Amino acid sequence: QVQLVESGGGLVQAGGSLRLSCIAPGNIFSLYTMGWYRQTPGNQRELVATITSGGSTNYADSVKGRFTISRDNTKHTVFLQMNSLKPEDTAVYYCNANFFQRNYWGQGTQVTVSS
Repeated sequence: QVQLVESGGGLVQAGGSLRLSCIAPGNIFSLYTMGWYRQTPGNQRELVATITSGGSTNYADSVKGRFTISRDNTKHTVFLQMNSLKPEDTAVYYCNANFFQRNYWGQGTQVTVSS
Protein backbone atom coordinates (compact mmCIF):
# COMPACT_ATOMS: atom_id res chain seq x y z
CA GLN A 1 0.00 0.00 0.00
CA VAL A 2 2.89 2.33 0.83
CA GLN A 3 5.27 2.51 -2.11
CA LEU A 4 8.91 3.54 -1.91
CA VAL A 5 10.25 4.86 -5.20
CA GLU A 6 13.90 4.04 -5.93
CA SER A 7 16.26 5.31 -8.61
CA GLY A 8 19.95 5.65 -9.41
CA GLY A 9 21.02 2.13 -10.27
CA GLY A 10 23.08 1.39 -13.33
CA LEU A 11 26.27 -0.02 -14.79
CA VAL A 12 29.61 1.28 -13.57
CA GLN A 13 33.23 0.16 -13.75
CA ALA A 14 35.09 -1.03 -10.67
CA GLY A 15 36.32 1.94 -8.67
CA GLY A 16 33.48 4.14 -9.85
CA SER A 17 30.57 5.68 -7.97
CA LEU A 18 26.78 5.69 -7.96
CA ARG A 19 24.17 7.39 -5.82
CA LEU A 20 20.87 5.70 -5.11
CA SER A 21 17.77 7.63 -4.09
CA CYS A 22 14.52 6.53 -2.46
CA ILE A 23 11.47 8.73 -2.03
CA ALA A 24 9.01 7.77 0.71
CA PRO A 25 5.52 8.99 1.61
CA GLY A 26 5.78 12.09 3.75
CA ASN A 27 3.34 10.91 6.40
CA ILE A 28 5.66 8.12 7.58
CA PHE A 29 9.16 9.18 6.61
CA SER A 30 10.26 11.35 9.53
CA LEU A 31 9.52 8.65 12.13
CA TYR A 32 11.03 5.73 10.25
CA THR A 33 14.41 4.13 10.26
CA MET A 34 15.42 3.98 6.61
CA GLY A 35 17.72 1.41 5.12
CA TRP A 36 19.29 -0.06 2.04
CA TYR A 37 19.50 -3.80 1.47
CA ARG A 38 20.81 -5.80 -1.45
CA GLN A 39 20.21 -9.20 -2.96
CA THR A 40 21.96 -11.33 -5.57
CA PRO A 41 20.38 -14.27 -7.43
CA GLY A 42 19.99 -17.30 -5.19
CA ASN A 43 21.00 -15.44 -2.04
CA GLN A 44 19.22 -13.88 0.92
CA ARG A 45 18.61 -10.17 1.11
CA GLU A 46 21.31 -8.56 3.25
CA LEU A 47 21.58 -5.27 5.10
CA VAL A 48 23.83 -2.63 3.56
CA ALA A 49 23.17 0.45 5.68
CA THR A 50 20.54 2.03 7.92
CA ILE A 51 19.86 5.52 9.22
CA THR A 52 17.52 6.41 12.09
CA SER A 53 15.17 9.35 12.25
CA GLY A 54 17.83 11.12 14.31
CA GLY A 55 20.57 10.47 11.78
CA SER A 56 22.47 7.62 13.43
CA THR A 57 23.95 5.27 10.83
CA ASN A 58 24.94 1.63 10.68
CA TYR A 59 26.83 -0.17 7.90
CA ALA A 60 27.66 -3.67 6.86
CA ASP A 61 31.36 -4.38 7.33
CA SER A 62 31.75 -4.98 3.60
CA VAL A 63 30.79 -1.41 2.71
CA LYS A 64 32.23 0.61 5.60
CA GLY A 65 34.40 3.44 4.38
CA ARG A 66 32.99 3.21 0.86
CA PHE A 67 29.23 3.76 1.19
CA THR A 68 27.41 6.61 2.91
CA ILE A 69 23.72 6.64 3.80
CA SER A 70 21.95 9.95 4.36
CA ARG A 71 18.45 11.37 4.49
CA ASP A 72 16.72 14.61 3.65
CA ASN A 73 13.59 14.83 5.78
CA THR A 74 12.27 17.88 3.94
CA LYS A 75 12.27 15.90 0.69
CA HIS A 76 11.29 12.56 2.26
CA THR A 77 14.30 11.00 0.59
CA VAL A 78 17.06 8.61 1.63
CA PHE A 79 20.31 8.31 -0.32
CA LEU A 80 23.08 5.78 -0.64
CA GLN A 81 26.33 7.21 -1.97
CA MET A 82 28.46 4.32 -3.21
CA ASN A 83 32.13 4.97 -3.90
CA SER A 84 35.04 2.69 -4.80
CA LEU A 85 32.59 0.16 -6.14
CA LYS A 86 33.67 -3.45 -6.50
CA PRO A 87 32.25 -6.25 -8.67
CA GLU A 88 31.10 -7.89 -5.41
CA ASP A 89 28.72 -4.95 -4.93
CA THR A 90 26.69 -6.07 -7.93
CA ALA A 91 23.14 -6.72 -6.72
CA VAL A 92 19.59 -5.47 -6.70
CA TYR A 93 19.40 -2.75 -4.06
CA TYR A 94 16.19 -2.28 -2.09
CA CYS A 95 15.03 0.68 -0.02
CA ASN A 96 13.38 -0.10 3.33
CA ALA A 97 11.30 1.92 5.79
CA ASN A 98 10.69 0.56 9.29
CA PHE A 99 8.82 1.82 12.35
CA PHE A 100 7.81 -0.72 14.98
CA GLN A 101 5.76 -3.36 13.16
CA ARG A 102 5.44 -1.22 10.04
CA ASN A 103 7.82 -2.31 7.30
CA TYR A 104 7.84 -1.23 3.66
CA TRP A 105 10.05 -1.93 0.67
CA GLY A 106 10.88 -0.40 -2.67
CA GLN A 107 10.83 -2.28 -5.96
CA GLY A 108 14.60 -2.57 -6.17
CA THR A 109 17.16 -1.02 -8.50
CA GLN A 110 19.93 -2.93 -10.26
CA VAL A 111 23.56 -2.03 -9.61
CA THR A 112 26.14 -3.73 -11.81
CA VAL A 113 29.87 -3.20 -11.30
CA SER A 114 32.09 -4.45 -14.10
CA SER A 115 35.71 -5.53 -13.76
